[in-house]
Amino acid sequence: MKLKYYFAAVLIIFAGTAWAEAIDDKINNAVGPYLNGFTSIIFSQIPFFGGVTVPWVVIWLVVAATFFTVYFKFINLRSFGHGLALMRGKYDYSNAPGELTHFQALSTALSGTVGLGNIAGVAAAVGIGGAGATFWMIVCGFLGMSTKFVECTLGVKYRDVLPNGHVHGGPMRYLTKGFAEKGMAGVGKVLAVVFAICCVAGSFGGGNMFQVNQALEQVVAVTGGEGSFLADNGWVFGLVVAVLVGITIIGGIKSIGRVTSRLVPFMGIIYVAAGLVVILMNLNHVPAAFGAIIDGAFSAQSAFGGLVGVLIVGFQRAAFSNEAGIGSASIAHSAVKTDHPVTEGLVALYEPFIDTVVVCTITALVIGIAGFIPETPTSGQGIALTSAAFGSAISWFPYVLTLAAVLFAFSTMLAWSYYGLRAFNFLFGHGKAVDMTYNIMFLVFVVLGSSMSLSAVINFSDAMIFAMSIPNLIGLYFLAPVVKRELSNYMAKIKSGEIKPSS
Repeated sequence: MKLKYYFAAVLIIFAGTAWAEAIDDKINNAVGPYLNGFTSIIFSQIPFFGGVTVPWVVIWLVVAATFFTVYFKFINLRSFGHGLALMRGKYDYSNAPGELTHFQALSTALSGTVGLGNIAGVAAAVGIGGAGATFWMIVCGFLGMSTKFVECTLGVKYRDVLPNGHVHGGPMRYLTKGFAEKGMAGVGKVLAVVFAICCVAGSFGGGNMFQVNQALEQVVAVTGGEGSFLADNGWVFGLVVAVLVGITIIGGIKSIGRVTSRLVPFMGIIYVAAGLVVILMNLNHVPAAFGAIIDGAFSAQSAFGGLVGVLIVGFQRAAFSNEAGIGSASIAHSAVKTDHPVTEGLVALYEPFIDTVVVCTITALVIGIAGFIPETPTSGQGIALTSAAFGSAISWFPYVLTLAAVLFAFSTMLAWSYYGLRAFNFLFGHGKAVDMTYNIMFLVFVVLGSSMSLSAVINFSDAMIFAMSIPNLIGLYFLAPVVKRELSNYMAKIKSGEIKPSS
């Protein structure tokens, strides 16, 4: 029954594609000035060192990550081993409330973070900031692990488990319930509503339209370029993707978790393996590449490349892809099967580590080893630069990269469809009709993203995603003592033997 409605929605968009393309510019001109106004506020620049300006939201995120790293005494290092044991299922109990295992929850969250930013965003950052940008990516990924720990612990702590077993968690829940515990229910409700509105808007653009648009661009590049069939008929690609997304999301978070727990490791292994092949083929250039990264990180250029090149390009186009501080991933992590909230926070540490410290670094190394880092800062280089770097060592790799780009985009859309739906539920309630309304709207934007530019809409959506960090981080600062108590109690039970491995 559900599938019929999804297909009907896609066919309606298919019929209106030609009309939509014809008024693309009109839509941008009509709403663009208003949307761009909000976007400019979120990404407004403030003075930094050496006369460089940085978006204030970037400072907002980095300062928070640094604070939580210190406040929790470098939890991102000292609990790394225990997080791995949890992820491997050594503390899983089948009778715990929730819908996903630790590994499935991590895979679902990673599917929303490991994406085109690891391919295109890193190349853009390195293109602007040089090799030194890689160093700052690693630093930011390392610090972001602590933020992710806090928000995902809170996501499980304050989640709601419905009678049917479905879980509703994330910032909407810990902002309302956490602030209510402190006698500030009104403040928490306002923050939660602001977060939910931003999350729904962000799911349609950055988590949907941008993904399908960039995946289509790479497919067109390897199938004939501007003269190919898809170059003039992008809606066909969007229609196929919309059908596949629709089939997956009708099963809810369990269906998404099953798909992503297989898809994320598969595409991750393919991409990392290809990167390692290129590195091994050029082992003699590796020391020089690392030398350039270290030297560039502290050179005059790195002040621009590391902070502006990486952070602006990286955060705005998900170069890091870890979304630490945004709060979105805690929605997926909240669905985990566990009786101890802090366990999922410890598993979530691996999210920024995998997508930033590992995947993004490999991308940057391949670009550097292949000699594709421009001598002068160059903007506008993204997935094409990554493709050229890999292709210089493996001639057929652009085809593999195309597959990876499509899979990355697909998995990101799955995760963001769930994030947006849970935010939509918070605003408009639960029920089949509410879920159906959101899911149909999401599929509509899949097709629109492949057939229309709507640049103002996508930029606005980017801003909405980063605007999520405003209420979310206020909540994290306020509720950090709660997480510290949870961590102390859990570690005491581990030490006493009250909590033992299940296998």
